[in-house]
Formats: sequence, C-alpha cells, structure tokens
Amino acid sequence: MTASGPDEGRTPGDDAGDDGRDPMDEVRADLEAAERKIAGEIDPGARALVVAVAVLVLLGSFSLPHAGAANGWEVLSFAPDATAESIALPSRIFVWLALVFGAIFSILALVTRRWVLAWLALAGSAVSIVFGMLSIWSRQTLPVGDPGAGPGIGLILGWITVMVLTFHWAKVVWTRTALQLAAEEELRNAAAQQENKGLLDD
Repeated sequence: MTASGPDEGRTPGDDAGDDGRDPMDEVRADLEAAERKIAGEIDPGARALVVAVAVLVLLGSFSLPHAGAANGWEVLSFAPDATAESIALPSRIFVWLALVFGAIFSILALVTRRWVLAWLALAGSAVSIVFGMLSIWSRQTLPVGDPGAGPGIGLILGWITVMVLTFHWAKVVWTRTALQLAAEEELRNAAAQQENKGLLDD
C-alpha cells in the first residue's frame, strides 16, 4: 500500500485554482468589464453644474428678441412676428440645432451619463455655432429697404451659450477618451502578463 502524496491525482489545471480557472482570466475579465463601462459612460463632475446652468441660459435666450419683435420661440414656430422680420433660413436652423442638441441632448446626457449622448450634444452644438454666426451675419447684411431688424440680444446670447456648451462637452468627451485609453493600456498589460506566464509554465 502506497501513501498518497499531497500532489497525487492532481491535474495541471488544478494549479490555477479549485475551479480550474486561471486568476489572470478573472483579472482580464474585470478589466474588460471596466473598459466597457468607461466606454459607455461619462463623469462630467463639476462641469455638470456649468452645463446645466448653460442649458437654462440657452432656453431663456429663446424668450428674448432674436430679431426685432421676434423671439426664439416665434422663430421656431414660424410665428407672424418672425415672418415680418424676414427671418432667414440660417436663423431657423440655428434655433432648432440649439434647442435639440444644446438643450435636449445636453439634458439627456447629464441625466443618463451616456457617452454617445454627450458626443451628440457636442457635435450638434459645434454645428450650431456655425449657423449662429451665419444668423448674426444675415441680420447685419439685410438688403436695403428690408424692414427687418438686426440681431437681437437673444440671438447673440444663444450663440455664446452654445459655444460654452461645446467647450465643456468637448472637455467631458476628451476626459472619457483618456480614461478609456488608460483602461485599454491596463488590459494590454494584463494580456501580456498572462502570455508571459503561459510561456513560463510551458
């Protein structure tokens, strides 16, 4: 009768743990889960308050004159005052972009903290900057004899506000990208360690 040694009957997989799993596989899975979470979420931090205030200012600017007696809401709804002021297409596009991307998508991104919504808020706000500039320019270059007024305080304030939103969303998106790159680097390092361990075991 031979005495059974402590290692008798053990398979090579038992060295990785009682359940046969390599601890490095668990580390890799944790890193992959962290990478997926970072890839889908944002953490605006203190910028969330700045963005929230900017959204309120942007919505408030729609109640101020954009051109003559027409405010932003009237430009959105094609009200008679907006028609009387000869509101051009760039102005109408600007207020819609500012409302949809600068306000609505910004609110959704803050509430859900989803990266894709923050990216859409950034992209839409950036485009609205261009149309805001064209809107102001079109109000300053009306044909001679046109009864329309120049750019109002609401239009100028809204344009400045979407620039502020664009800046802060760019910061948020870039910060998230930097965190994702760091997570990917950790994942690569873990994979390299696992590969080296496998070579040593062989």
